Amino acid sequence: MTEKNYNPKQKESKAMKKQKVVEKISVADAPKEKVEVKEEKANKEGEEKVEKETANGQQKEEKKETKKKQERIKKEEAVVDVKSVPVSTLHAVAVCKFISGKKITKALEDLNDVLIHRKAVPMKGEIAHKPGKGMSSGKYPKKATEYIIRVIKSLQANSNYNGIEEPVIVLAIANKASRPFGKFGRVHKKRTHIKLVAKEQVKKIKVKKNKNTKK
Repeated sequence: MTEKNYNPKQKESKAMKKQKVVEKISVADAPKEKVEVKEEKANKEGEEKVEKETANGQQKEEKKETKKKQERIKKEEAVVDVKSVPVSTLHAVAVCKFISGKKITKALEDLNDVLIHRKAVPMKGEIAHKPGKGMSSGKYPKKATEYIIRVIKSLQANSNYNGIEEPVIVLAIANKASRPFGKFGRVHKKRTHIKLVAKEQVKKIKVKKNKNTKK
């Protein structure tokens, strides 16, 4: 026997080559119609998958929008409650009194005038006199006005989110907070809690009285 008969790997490689040649011939001889039909089926299946995915995405978006609408219920008031603001309680109380009962836009204008020293915040006690209607003494508390302007802006954002069209500051309260020590326990730092509540302005309807009515 020759050496070729003792090489089984060579026989396997030859058999594999023959199988590949036969497969190529079968693919080449296959009719084009069958190949086209398979391609059309694959394209249809791909289009159907894309349509299903788009439909599912639209349904999910619609569900999210409905949930958001259900969650976002119109509220009657907007509230901002800030804790431990580094501001004098006396000045914060005076600014809150100066703000209460005004529209948010008007309150912001007045506080900006206070920062420019165009308007003074009325205050009680032994304080210098300032010009203004119905005011004997007052001050221009810069730090307190700056912090309260920030609080009013957040109140404005909350009222817009809650759907309040013409918000009016109904409640403005400043309370003394727990004061931490500073400088090795020698000084108490200033801390104040501030709470603001805004509601929609109620329009008053004037009722005309009939003069002809008999008393």
